[in-house]
Amino acid sequence: MENLLSDPDYLNYLEDFITPNRKERFLEVLQNRTKHFTVAVEDLFQLHNTSAVMRSCEVFGIQELHVVEQKYGKKIDKEIALGAEKWVDIHRYSTNQDCINDLKARGYQIIATTPHEDDCLLEDFDITKPSALFFGTERLGLSDEVLQQADGFLKIPMVGFTESLNISVSAAIILQQLSSRLRHSEIDWQLSEAELLEKRIDWTRKSIKDIDYITKKYLERVQ
Repeated sequence: MENLLSDPDYLNYLEDFITPNRKERFLEVLQNRTKHFTVAVEDLFQLHNTSAVMRSCEVFGIQELHVVEQKYGKKIDKEIALGAEKWVDIHRYSTNQDCINDLKARGYQIIATTPHEDDCLLEDFDITKPSALFFGTERLGLSDEVLQQADGFLKIPMVGFTESLNISVSAAIILQQLSSRLRHSEIDWQLSEAELLEKRIDWTRKSIKDIDYITKKYLERVQ
């Protein structure tokens, strides 16, 4: 399957089974997709918050979501996600450390979204570096494990009596602000040609009902 996800001939074959409008819509959406920023959610107890964060990732063009499942088993709440699980790549981890290690290996700086003595206001955040934005649990916030290894701290400016926001609301505000600034910058934030090809094939596959049979026919033709 990995070879097929990088095969342009396979994509051309599959695109005969979807409408031209759907093909164009995929191209349009992918032009606004990015991996420059990614999101990590830490062991959320309330399932609907994970799903809502994933929906915000999809809406604001964040291609990957990283979910730590250290204490609570997870499944995506499709009613809240409203189909976003088809279009966002979800990476799951059994521990916070596994997630941190993977993201650092990918070249991301770890950004804790929490008030901190060294925090940065949202509008002042440096968007030039690839960043993994960590969001914590509803009850306790981010763990010490994440806070101690964070490369930076980010907070939303608030002027009311309430000192915190629901995680799904916080994620939506931060992602809208940062993704908008990113798209208006000169940073090379878009997906690479190889990444675009892979997602076009992936999304086209997800749009075809009898994909296993059609793939089998393609492989028979090229072998």
